[in-house]
Amino acid sequence: MANSGLWVGILTALTALGASYITARAALRAALAQARTTTLAVALREQRDRRRSAYREMMSCAHAFSAVTWQIDDVDAARDRESKDRLLMQMYERIGPAIGDMNRAMHEVRLDGPAEVSAAADHVRNMARRLQPLLKALIGDGSPERREEYDAAYRDFREAYVTFIGRARGALEVKDEDR
Repeated sequence: MANSGLWVGILTALTALGASYITARAALRAALAQARTTTLAVALREQRDRRRSAYREMMSCAHAFSAVTWQIDDVDAARDRESKDRLLMQMYERIGPAIGDMNRAMHEVRLDGPAEVSAAADHVRNMARRLQPLLKALIGDGSPERREEYDAAYRDFREAYVTFIGRARGALEVKDEDR
């Protein structure tokens, strides 16, 4: 009988060791899964924060560019050609650095993506660059055709900017995959 008691003890001990091993492996898998989930969540939050920062900088630069172009109202209010040309020249001198800042911001967006937001930022910058020579052409030329070209280019810039904002907002939305 003592022999069977020994075997029962050994079998019980082996069962306990096996159960302990299985429980430990399950706990390890759960801990690894939790660590992966936490790491992924942190990485996604950091990516979103970088994107938000890059998008805000692009928007800030586009706004600064717009602030230069809005001075066209002051040009319209000027009484004589000399005053108009002086204001246009001031605008032209300020528009180059504003485009340079936008170019830098666009590259930040390009770095952080995604591709559709990067393309939209690039389009905003290109539409801004298109305005620069049209602004210069207004200096000394008060023809309505030149002004209409400038106004049309500005509308294209605004449309590109609104598109960028929509795509940036979409890229920052948290998507619920469980729905």
